[in-house]
Amino acid sequence: MKLFIANQNYSSWSLRAWLILAQHNLDAEITKLTLFTPEFYKTLSEVTPTAKVPTLVDDNITVWDSFAILEYINEAHLDGAAWPESASERAHARAISAEMHSGFFALREELPMNCRARRKVGLSEAAKKDIERVDTLWSEQGEKFPDGWLFGEWSIADAMYAPLALRFRTYGIELSEAATRYQERVLNSPAIVRWLEEASLETDIVEEDEAGEPV
Repeated sequence: MKLFIANQNYSSWSLRAWLILAQHNLDAEITKLTLFTPEFYKTLSEVTPTAKVPTLVDDNITVWDSFAILEYINEAHLDGAAWPESASERAHARAISAEMHSGFFALREELPMNCRARRKVGLSEAAKKDIERVDTLWSEQGEKFPDGWLFGEWSIADAMYAPLALRFRTYGIELSEAATRYQERVLNSPAIVRWLEEASLETDIVEEDEAGEPV
């Protein structure tokens, strides 16, 4: 398998696809491209019709979009292990994953992923509402699965929400006690620690993702 990603410091969608490989120790060749460069678009134009990351190539199969990649890897290489076992929990996990995939626009716009930074921003009411929803979601799952992942065992839902744990750390977002416990689990997981170590070695600056002011 080959996975094309962008700057680890900034690319939240790349992280989601990368995480399932790291979490399950799947062998893949990682090609990291620098955002908004000629090489980025040239390389991807030869691989995917969208010229976006992440893109996965597995033999003669090409999959783009992080959620589609997560689903494909789960079916093709994990025998479905990246979703909860019970039908009701699978449905719930898919619903909140889709909610992340297609929502939280204000949060994503105002708090871009920037792993290396510690910054302060002013938040709109829409972004505050998004954060409140995430806090509630993490807290509710924490009550069901204390000190575990969102559904006990690691799942695609955790991949979808992992970038928010990083965003909240970057911008000093205060969460409830239960949500903070989940955030810390994400931040201290070996895969995320590895991602952050690799991101820290990058030197590229993407100005549009340098939101707010340094702390």
